[in-house]
Amino acid sequence: MPYYMKLGEMPRKRHTQFRRPDGALYSEELFGTEGFVGPSSTMYHIHPPTQVTGWKALYSSKPEYVERDVMRMRHSKTMNMKPNGDPVTGRVVILGNADVEMSICTPAEPMSYHFKNGQGDECLFIHFGSGTLNTMFGTLTFGKKDYIVIPKGTIYQMIFDELADADRPEGLTKEDMPYGRFVCFETANHSHIVPPPRYLSKKTSQFLEHAPYCERDLRVPTLPLSYDEDGEFEVRIKALDQVHGYIYNYHPLDIVGWDGCYYPYCFNIDDFAPITGKLHMPPPIHQTFEGHNFVICSFCPRMLDWHEDAIPVPYNHSNIDSDEVLYYVEGNYKARRGIEVGSITLHPQGIPHGPHPGTVEKSLGAKFTNELAVMCDTFRPLFPTKAALALDDSAYPESWRADHFAPLQKPSANGASERGAKGGGDRLADESATNVWT
Repeated sequence: MPYYMKLGEMPRKRHTQFRRPDGALYSEELFGTEGFVGPSSTMYHIHPPTQVTGWKALYSSKPEYVERDVMRMRHSKTMNMKPNGDPVTGRVVILGNADVEMSICTPAEPMSYHFKNGQGDECLFIHFGSGTLNTMFGTLTFGKKDYIVIPKGTIYQMIFDELADADRPEGLTKEDMPYGRFVCFETANHSHIVPPPRYLSKKTSQFLEHAPYCERDLRVPTLPLSYDEDGEFEVRIKALDQVHGYIYNYHPLDIVGWDGCYYPYCFNIDDFAPITGKLHMPPPIHQTFEGHNFVICSFCPRMLDWHEDAIPVPYNHSNIDSDEVLYYVEGNYKARRGIEVGSITLHPQGIPHGPHPGTVEKSLGAKFTNELAVMCDTFRPLFPTKAALALDDSAYPESWRADHFAPLQKPSANGASERGAKGGGDRLADESATNVWT
């Protein structure tokens, strides 16, 4: 986290006596990273955090990637994925590599246990739904379009509210989406998900003036959940590509106070302040978070370029060091054919991509774009899972070829071939001119 905070009760000095009302000592725990030289928090437990029993391997969490020798544009339509499992077991990995895994979750049932990801950080994007994240640091309430950053090692339980009919996507029933839906980006290389360093002061880690969001936009945990309860409480821990079951003889959320710079927080994508320019700006201006070898970006509604001859849609580009994934959240996607809410597109490194045929001319003069999407760029190739292949739109790679040039007409009276007055672009005349995705 970029700034220090403290919550609850703690002694004035670290590593000193701090006693419970019954006279026994609270158990101090340093919750740190990078071998004592990275961000950390110091926590005070009612019970010793080392008292766990009953460990056993429950299931493998290692994704199986397929088509590892295939490089092509991909499009997956995910809104018809059936609800499955809880907010942890229901996650279905769609794409990933050795650095990051991207999964979709439409939970069908609540969590009956607490969870700790001991393998990587998690960044959840809530597409639909609301609820409460009960963590060892305290409570976070979340809602639609929230990012939730959960650092590695955090014990939590994610509780969704029952989704109201009015908040459910059109055409879906309670059986299709009982609680909500979110996207999860999880580090697979032991790195941490943090704001881009260029947004932060090197001396104080304060957000700088040019940053598209700042400390005021972040929602941090409220008062600690200091449960003092005996019993048997299951905590599932993800590590070594397995989920392991442990039993705590006391409630795992027993912290009375903590301070430091390592804790979960929420940030709503609508609080991202887009950076705009006179001419088309490159995707790094949309960057929101990063981990080692990948970035997460927020493409938000914004004013478009104001140069008199500006072309608002992106230029064709070959980002030859990155694979590019877009998750489409809401808005009008007609300028990219076949895209809908919940679509995921993958444009691999090495293949140029850009606007679909007809959209450049139609975009001229557009002043505003209203689409919303979340992007992940990776610096190693991404691979699909079998779940992704089951959702695959096989026609997507050919969508740039259709109607790119106007068809040739029959020879004219003087024998010369003429192109028709109306080309393929005119067939898109009723479509939006404001889509500006890369």
